[in-house]
Amino acid sequence: MATAKPLHLRVIGHNVRMSMDGMDTVHVEFTQETPSVPLHCKFLRYGEVEMPKSLEKKVMHLIKTNSTPPEEISVRFEEEQGVQLQKEVDVIAGQGQTIWHLLLSDLFPGRDVSRAHLNMAEICTIAAETGITTLGNFRVSDFSLRKQGCPLFAAFDNLWVNHATKTRAVQKIGGTVNFSISMAGGDAMRCFDLDTGPGNFFNDATVQYFTSGEREFDEYGEIGAKGTVNQAVVDEWLDCSIRRQTFGDDTADRIRKRMIEEGATPEDCVATITNITAQSLAEHYKRYAPDPLDEVFMGGGGSRNPNIVKHLREQLPKTHITTIDELGVPLEAKEALGFAFLDCEGFVGRPVMVPLHLKVGEMVLLGIIITSG
Repeated sequence: MATAKPLHLRVIGHNVRMSMDGMDTVHVEFTQETPSVPLHCKFLRYGEVEMPKSLEKKVMHLIKTNSTPPEEISVRFEEEQGVQLQKEVDVIAGQGQTIWHLLLSDLFPGRDVSRAHLNMAEICTIAAETGITTLGNFRVSDFSLRKQGCPLFAAFDNLWVNHATKTRAVQKIGGTVNFSISMAGGDAMRCFDLDTGPGNFFNDATVQYFTSGEREFDEYGEIGAKGTVNQAVVDEWLDCSIRRQTFGDDTADRIRKRMIEEGATPEDCVATITNITAQSLAEHYKRYAPDPLDEVFMGGGGSRNPNIVKHLREQLPKTHITTIDELGVPLEAKEALGFAFLDCEGFVGRPVMVPLHLKVGEMVLLGIIITSG
Protein backbone atom coordinates (compact mmCIF):
# COMPACT_ATOMS: atom_id res chain seq x y z
CA MET A 1 0.00 0.00 0.00
CA ALA A 2 1.46 3.36 -1.05
CA THR A 3 2.29 5.83 1.69
CA ALA A 4 1.30 9.48 1.21
CA LYS A 5 4.28 11.78 0.86
CA PRO A 6 4.65 14.61 3.40
CA LEU A 7 3.38 17.96 2.13
CA HIS A 8 5.91 20.78 1.83
CA LEU A 9 4.67 23.76 -0.18
CA ARG A 10 5.95 27.36 -0.28
CA VAL A 11 3.28 29.77 -1.42
CA ILE A 12 2.94 33.44 -2.27
CA GLY A 13 -0.57 34.69 -1.60
CA HIS A 14 -1.68 38.18 -2.48
CA ASN A 15 -4.78 40.33 -2.33
CA VAL A 16 -5.39 43.73 -3.91
CA ARG A 17 -7.55 45.68 -1.50
CA MET A 18 -10.99 46.73 -2.70
CA SER A 19 -10.25 50.19 -1.25
CA MET A 20 -7.48 50.32 -3.91
CA ASP A 21 -4.81 51.76 -1.63
CA GLY A 22 -2.45 48.84 -2.07
CA MET A 23 -1.80 45.11 -2.18
CA ASP A 24 -0.98 42.73 0.65
CA THR A 25 1.36 39.79 0.08
CA VAL A 26 2.40 36.85 2.22
CA HIS A 27 5.09 34.25 1.67
CA VAL A 28 4.22 31.17 3.72
CA GLU A 29 5.24 27.54 4.06
CA PHE A 30 2.66 24.77 4.47
CA THR A 31 3.74 21.41 5.90
CA GLN A 32 1.79 18.27 6.75
CA GLU A 33 3.20 14.82 7.46
CA THR A 34 0.05 12.95 6.38
CA PRO A 35 -3.49 13.99 5.38
CA SER A 36 -4.79 12.79 8.74
CA VAL A 37 -2.70 15.16 10.88
CA PRO A 38 -2.98 18.96 11.25
CA LEU A 39 -1.77 21.25 8.46
CA HIS A 40 0.93 23.67 9.65
CA CYS A 41 1.48 27.15 8.25
CA LYS A 42 4.70 29.12 8.84
CA PHE A 43 4.95 32.83 8.07
CA LEU A 44 8.06 33.63 6.05
CA ARG A 45 7.35 37.18 4.84
CA TYR A 46 4.59 39.77 4.81
CA GLY A 47 4.59 43.02 2.89
CA GLU A 48 2.36 45.81 1.66
CA VAL A 49 2.76 47.27 -1.82
CA GLU A 50 1.31 50.76 -2.09
CA MET A 51 -0.93 51.42 -5.08
CA PRO A 52 0.61 54.29 -7.10
CA LYS A 53 -1.81 57.18 -7.58
CA SER A 54 -1.39 57.01 -11.34
CA LEU A 55 -2.40 53.34 -11.35
CA GLU A 56 -5.30 53.92 -8.96
CA LYS A 57 -6.70 56.57 -11.31
CA LYS A 58 -6.47 54.16 -14.25
CA VAL A 59 -8.31 51.46 -12.32
CA MET A 60 -11.04 53.87 -11.23
CA HIS A 61 -11.33 55.09 -14.83
CA LEU A 62 -11.74 51.50 -15.98
CA ILE A 63 -14.42 50.83 -13.36
CA LYS A 64 -16.40 53.93 -14.25
CA THR A 65 -15.95 54.09 -18.04
CA ASN A 66 -14.55 50.72 -19.18
CA SER A 67 -12.05 52.55 -21.42
CA THR A 68 -8.67 51.84 -19.82
CA PRO A 69 -6.86 48.91 -21.49
CA PRO A 70 -6.45 46.05 -18.95
CA GLU A 71 -2.86 45.42 -20.03
CA GLU A 72 -1.87 48.74 -18.42
CA ILE A 73 -2.79 47.39 -14.99
CA SER A 74 -0.19 45.12 -13.36
CA VAL A 75 1.72 44.81 -10.09
CA ARG A 76 5.11 43.13 -9.66
CA PHE A 77 4.90 42.27 -5.98
CA GLU A 78 7.86 39.88 -5.86
CA GLU A 79 10.26 42.73 -6.65
CA GLU A 80 8.97 44.75 -3.70
CA GLN A 81 9.51 41.88 -1.27
CA GLY A 82 12.84 40.62 -2.59
CA VAL A 83 11.58 37.07 -2.94
CA GLN A 84 13.76 34.72 -5.00
CA LEU A 85 10.91 33.14 -6.90
CA GLN A 86 12.64 30.14 -8.42
CA LYS A 87 14.30 29.16 -5.13
CA GLU A 88 11.67 30.08 -2.55
CA VAL A 89 8.24 29.73 -4.17
CA ASP A 90 6.40 26.64 -5.44
CA VAL A 91 2.99 28.15 -6.18
CA ILE A 92 1.45 31.64 -6.55
CA ALA A 93 -2.17 32.52 -5.87
CA GLY A 94 -4.35 35.48 -5.15
CA GLN A 95 -6.87 38.04 -6.16
CA GLY A 96 -6.30 41.03 -8.44
CA GLN A 97 -7.99 44.39 -8.32
CA THR A 98 -11.74 43.90 -8.65
CA ILE A 99 -13.06 45.78 -11.68
CA TRP A 100 -16.62 44.47 -11.71
CA HIS A 101 -18.48 42.26 -9.25
CA LEU A 102 -22.13 41.80 -10.22
CA LEU A 103 -23.87 39.47 -7.80
CA LEU A 104 -27.40 40.88 -8.10
CA SER A 105 -28.77 40.82 -11.64
CA ASP A 106 -31.88 42.70 -10.50
CA LEU A 107 -29.72 45.83 -10.27
CA PHE A 108 -30.44 46.07 -14.02
CA PRO A 109 -34.23 45.66 -14.32
CA GLY A 110 -35.48 44.76 -17.76
CA ARG A 111 -32.07 43.60 -18.97
CA ASP A 112 -30.78 40.07 -19.44
CA VAL A 113 -27.73 40.38 -17.19
CA SER A 114 -25.79 37.46 -15.71
CA ARG A 115 -23.89 37.46 -12.46
CA ALA A 116 -20.24 38.10 -13.21
CA HIS A 117 -16.84 38.91 -11.72
CA LEU A 118 -13.83 40.56 -13.37
CA ASN A 119 -10.48 41.26 -11.75
CA MET A 120 -7.13 42.32 -13.17
CA ALA A 121 -4.97 39.33 -12.21
CA GLU A 122 -4.48 37.18 -15.28
CA ILE A 123 -3.05 33.97 -13.89
CA CYS A 124 -1.86 32.81 -17.33
CA THR A 125 0.38 35.87 -17.52
CA ILE A 126 1.66 35.41 -13.97
CA ALA A 127 2.53 31.76 -14.65
CA ALA A 128 4.22 32.60 -17.96
CA GLU A 129 6.29 35.49 -16.60
CA THR A 130 7.37 33.79 -13.38
CA GLY A 131 7.64 30.17 -14.52
CA ILE A 132 5.65 29.17 -11.42
CA THR A 133 2.32 27.34 -11.25
CA THR A 134 -0.43 29.84 -10.46
CA LEU A 135 -3.96 29.55 -9.07
CA GLY A 136 -6.72 32.13 -9.25
CA ASN A 137 -10.35 32.91 -10.14
CA PHE A 138 -11.52 31.73 -6.73
CA ARG A 139 -14.42 34.21 -6.78
CA VAL A 140 -15.66 32.94 -10.15
CA SER A 141 -15.59 29.39 -8.77
CA ASP A 142 -17.63 30.55 -5.80
CA PHE A 143 -20.15 32.19 -8.15
CA SER A 144 -20.66 28.83 -9.87
CA LEU A 145 -21.89 27.46 -6.53
CA ARG A 146 -24.55 30.21 -6.42
CA LYS A 147 -22.65 32.05 -3.72
CA GLN A 148 -21.57 35.68 -3.80
CA GLY A 149 -17.87 35.25 -4.59
CA CYS A 150 -16.93 36.94 -1.32
CA PRO A 151 -16.05 36.18 1.42
CA LEU A 152 -14.14 32.96 0.76
CA PHE A 153 -12.35 32.10 3.96
CA ALA A 154 -14.74 30.42 6.42
CA ALA A 155 -12.87 27.11 6.19
CA PHE A 156 -9.47 28.75 6.61
CA ASP A 157 -10.60 30.98 9.48
CA ASN A 158 -12.11 27.98 11.22
CA LEU A 159 -8.76 26.16 10.97
CA TRP A 160 -6.70 28.83 12.69
CA VAL A 161 -9.11 30.21 15.32
CA ASN A 162 -11.19 27.18 16.30
CA HIS A 163 -11.49 26.56 20.03
CA ALA A 164 -12.85 23.68 22.07
CA THR A 165 -15.28 25.81 24.12
CA LYS A 166 -15.39 29.28 22.52
CA THR A 167 -17.34 30.53 19.51
CA ARG A 168 -15.18 33.00 17.63
CA ALA A 169 -15.50 35.43 14.73
CA VAL A 170 -12.78 36.63 12.37
CA GLN A 171 -13.72 39.87 10.65
CA LYS A 172 -12.14 42.05 7.98
CA ILE A 173 -12.82 45.76 7.61
CA GLY A 174 -11.34 46.70 4.25
CA GLY A 175 -13.11 48.26 1.30
CA THR A 176 -16.08 46.18 2.40
CA VAL A 177 -16.71 44.31 5.65
CA ASN A 178 -17.18 40.60 6.23
CA PHE A 179 -16.82 38.08 9.01
CA SER A 180 -16.69 34.33 9.47
CA ILE A 181 -17.88 32.31 12.44
CA SER A 182 -16.04 29.35 13.98
CA MET A 183 -18.38 27.47 16.30
CA ALA A 184 -17.22 26.14 19.65
CA GLY A 185 -15.68 22.73 19.04
CA GLY A 186 -14.33 23.72 15.62
CA ASP A 187 -16.71 21.65 13.45
CA ALA A 188 -15.78 22.69 9.89
CA MET A 189 -19.25 21.86 8.58
CA ARG A 190 -20.84 24.41 10.92
CA CYS A 191 -18.64 27.42 10.15
CA PHE A 192 -20.00 30.16 7.89
CA ASP A 193 -19.21 33.62 6.56
CA LEU A 194 -21.00 36.65 5.12
CA ASP A 195 -20.58 40.23 3.96
CA THR A 196 -22.10 42.94 6.14
CA GLY A 197 -21.81 46.24 4.27
CA PRO A 198 -19.58 49.15 3.27
CA GLY A 199 -16.13 49.55 4.76
CA ASN A 200 -13.16 51.83 4.21
CA PHE A 201 -13.83 52.92 0.63
CA PHE A 202 -17.03 54.65 1.74
CA ASN A 203 -15.28 56.54 4.53
CA ASP A 204 -12.10 57.21 2.55
CA ALA A 205 -13.99 58.97 -0.25
CA THR A 206 -15.47 61.41 2.26
CA VAL A 207 -12.15 62.17 3.94
CA GLN A 208 -10.40 62.66 0.60
CA TYR A 209 -13.08 65.12 -0.51
CA PHE A 210 -12.96 67.28 2.61
CA THR A 211 -9.15 67.35 2.71
CA SER A 212 -8.77 67.90 -1.05
CA GLY A 213 -6.84 64.64 -1.25
CA GLU A 214 -4.28 65.58 1.40
CA ARG A 215 -5.50 62.73 3.62
CA GLU A 216 -6.34 59.31 2.24
CA PHE A 217 -8.33 58.13 5.23
CA ASP A 218 -9.39 59.06 8.75
CA GLU A 219 -6.24 57.97 10.56
CA TYR A 220 -7.05 56.70 14.06
CA GLY A 221 -10.59 58.08 13.64
CA GLU A 222 -9.48 61.60 14.51
CA ILE A 223 -11.88 63.41 12.17
CA GLY A 224 -14.93 61.29 12.95
CA ALA A 225 -14.35 61.58 16.70
CA LYS A 226 -14.95 65.34 16.45
CA GLY A 227 -18.31 64.99 14.69
CA THR A 228 -21.89 64.10 15.62
CA VAL A 229 -23.59 61.08 14.05
CA ASN A 230 -26.82 61.75 12.12
CA GLN A 231 -28.70 58.59 13.04
CA ALA A 232 -31.49 59.22 10.53
CA VAL A 233 -28.97 59.12 7.68
CA VAL A 234 -27.38 55.95 9.07
CA ASP A 235 -30.73 54.17 9.26
CA GLU A 236 -31.69 55.24 5.74
CA TRP A 237 -28.56 53.84 4.08
CA LEU A 238 -27.98 50.62 6.02
CA ASP A 239 -29.76 48.43 3.49
CA CYS A 240 -27.82 49.60 0.42
CA SER A 241 -25.66 47.21 -1.61
CA ILE A 242 -22.06 46.81 -0.48
CA ARG A 243 -20.24 46.75 -3.80
CA ARG A 244 -18.33 49.76 -5.06
CA GLN A 245 -20.24 49.59 -8.35
CA THR A 246 -23.55 50.15 -6.54
CA PHE A 247 -22.49 51.56 -3.17
CA GLY A 248 -19.29 53.51 -3.64
CA ASP A 249 -17.86 56.98 -3.98
CA ASP A 250 -20.99 58.36 -5.65
CA THR A 251 -23.13 57.18 -2.73
CA ALA A 252 -20.74 58.83 -0.29
CA ASP A 253 -21.04 62.00 -2.38
CA ARG A 254 -24.83 61.94 -2.14
CA ILE A 255 -24.77 61.53 1.62
CA ARG A 256 -22.18 64.27 2.01
CA LYS A 257 -24.11 66.74 -0.16
CA ARG A 258 -27.35 66.08 1.67
CA MET A 259 -25.78 66.49 5.09
CA ILE A 260 -23.95 69.69 4.14
CA GLU A 261 -27.22 71.14 2.82
CA GLU A 262 -28.78 70.36 6.20
CA GLY A 263 -25.99 72.20 8.03
CA ALA A 264 -23.63 69.37 8.94
CA THR A 265 -19.89 69.88 9.37
CA PRO A 266 -17.24 67.78 7.59
CA GLU A 267 -16.61 66.05 10.91
CA ASP A 268 -20.34 65.19 11.18
CA CYS A 269 -20.25 63.65 7.70
CA VAL A 270 -17.23 61.48 8.51
CA ALA A 271 -18.71 60.43 11.86
CA THR A 272 -22.01 59.47 10.23
CA ILE A 273 -20.47 57.49 7.40
CA THR A 274 -18.14 55.71 9.85
CA ASN A 275 -21.18 54.77 11.90
CA ILE A 276 -22.87 53.23 8.85
CA THR A 277 -20.00 50.74 8.72
CA ALA A 278 -19.99 50.13 12.48
CA GLN A 279 -23.76 49.76 12.90
CA SER A 280 -24.12 47.51 9.86
CA LEU A 281 -21.46 45.20 11.29
CA ALA A 282 -23.00 45.15 14.77
CA GLU A 283 -26.48 44.40 13.42
CA HIS A 284 -25.20 41.50 11.35
CA TYR A 285 -23.55 40.00 14.42
CA LYS A 286 -26.80 40.31 16.38
CA ARG A 287 -28.84 38.82 13.54
CA TYR A 288 -26.61 35.97 12.38
CA ALA A 289 -23.93 35.17 14.97
CA PRO A 290 -24.67 32.57 17.63
CA ASP A 291 -25.28 33.64 21.21
CA PRO A 292 -23.00 33.72 23.04
CA LEU A 293 -20.30 35.02 20.70
CA ASP A 294 -17.20 34.75 22.86
CA GLU A 295 -14.49 36.49 20.83
CA VAL A 296 -14.06 38.66 17.74
CA PHE A 297 -10.67 38.99 16.02
CA MET A 298 -10.53 42.09 13.82
CA GLY A 299 -8.38 42.54 10.71
CA GLY A 300 -8.09 45.04 7.88
CA GLY A 301 -7.28 48.74 7.97
CA GLY A 302 -10.65 49.69 9.46
CA SER A 303 -9.75 47.79 12.61
CA ARG A 304 -7.45 50.70 13.46
CA ASN A 305 -10.41 53.10 13.65
CA PRO A 306 -11.30 53.41 17.35
CA ASN A 307 -14.75 54.82 16.54
CA ILE A 308 -15.73 51.56 14.85
CA VAL A 309 -14.22 49.45 17.63
CA LYS A 310 -15.96 51.53 20.32
CA HIS A 311 -19.37 51.13 18.69
CA LEU A 312 -18.87 47.39 18.30
CA ARG A 313 -17.89 46.96 21.93
CA GLU A 314 -20.93 48.94 23.04
CA GLN A 315 -23.23 46.75 20.95
CA LEU A 316 -21.55 43.46 21.94
CA PRO A 317 -20.70 44.04 25.62
CA LYS A 318 -20.24 40.34 26.46
CA THR A 319 -17.85 39.67 23.58
CA HIS A 320 -14.08 40.02 23.87
CA ILE A 321 -12.99 42.12 20.87
CA THR A 322 -9.36 42.30 19.80
CA THR A 323 -7.24 42.22 16.63
CA ILE A 324 -5.78 39.33 14.66
CA ASP A 325 -2.22 40.42 15.40
CA GLU A 326 -2.87 38.95 18.85
CA LEU A 327 -2.81 35.63 16.98
CA GLY A 328 0.43 36.52 15.18
CA VAL A 329 -1.14 37.70 11.90
CA PRO A 330 -0.61 41.30 10.68
CA LEU A 331 -3.86 43.29 10.43
CA GLU A 332 -3.75 43.59 6.64
CA ALA A 333 -2.53 40.04 5.94
CA LYS A 334 -5.71 38.07 6.55
CA GLU A 335 -7.02 37.79 2.99
CA ALA A 336 -3.62 37.25 1.39
CA LEU A 337 -3.07 34.42 3.86
CA GLY A 338 -6.51 33.04 3.06
CA PHE A 339 -5.69 32.97 -0.66
CA ALA A 340 -2.43 31.18 0.12
CA PHE A 341 -4.44 28.50 1.93
CA LEU A 342 -6.88 28.11 -0.99
CA ASP A 343 -3.82 27.85 -3.22
CA CYS A 344 -2.34 25.05 -1.13
CA GLU A 345 -5.56 23.05 -1.03
CA GLY A 346 -6.29 23.56 -4.72
CA PHE A 347 -2.76 22.61 -5.74
CA VAL A 348 -2.92 19.26 -3.95
CA GLY A 349 -6.52 18.69 -5.12
CA ARG A 350 -8.07 18.78 -1.68
CA PRO A 351 -11.62 20.19 -1.41
CA VAL A 352 -12.42 22.89 1.14
CA MET A 353 -15.68 23.50 2.96
CA VAL A 354 -17.77 26.22 1.29
CA PRO A 355 -20.74 27.50 3.30
CA LEU A 356 -23.95 27.65 1.28
CA HIS A 357 -25.77 30.75 2.53
CA LEU A 358 -25.97 30.20 6.31
CA LYS A 359 -26.73 26.50 6.14
CA VAL A 360 -24.43 23.50 6.34
CA GLY A 361 -21.88 23.71 3.53
CA GLU A 362 -20.27 21.23 1.20
CA MET A 363 -16.75 20.22 0.21
CA VAL A 364 -15.63 21.62 -3.15
CA LEU A 365 -12.52 22.56 -5.11
CA LEU A 366 -12.12 26.29 -5.72
CA GLY A 367 -10.03 28.11 -8.30
CA ILE A 368 -8.37 27.54 -11.66
CA ILE A 369 -4.81 26.25 -11.94
CA ILE A 370 -2.33 27.22 -14.66
CA THR A 371 0.88 25.19 -14.76
CA SER A 372 4.20 26.87 -15.50
CA GLY A 373 4.97 24.49 -18.33
